[in-house]
Amino acid sequence: MHAHVRHLDGVRFEAEASGHRITSDQPLENGGTDGGMTPPDLLLASLGTCAAYYALQYLRARSLPTAGLAVRVSAEKETSPARLDRFRIEVETCELSARHHEGILRSVHSCLIHNTLRVQPEISIEHHATPVLSEVL
Repeated sequence: MHAHVRHLDGVRFEAEASGHRITSDQPLENGGTDGGMTPPDLLLASLGTCAAYYALQYLRARSLPTAGLAVRVSAEKETSPARLDRFRIEVETCELSARHHEGILRSVHSCLIHNTLRVQPEISIEHHATPVLSEVL
């Protein structure tokens, strides 16, 4: 899996992965134009859509109603170091029996993004310099 992110202008970036593109920007107070989700917004959206997918798969596998399925994700900003913490995933479905209520929770715990955040991933950071193109006068 990979994504490629390139600078557009100001503090806007375009991310491309699997042939799809999204724009990330900053709010006005951070020097942006508010023309897209911020990186923390994208992280919350990634966790929420992954959780929703796993919940949907649980419901479908048991022929349970999927109408009204929704997921809300929240987190709190922390400092030292700057990060998101205390994530909360709220899954909304139609009324389910206690057995299926527990099943939905188990299914969301299987979410790839949830597990990635729970188990500290190894992250390496590299820098590659590219030659600067100068204008010919």
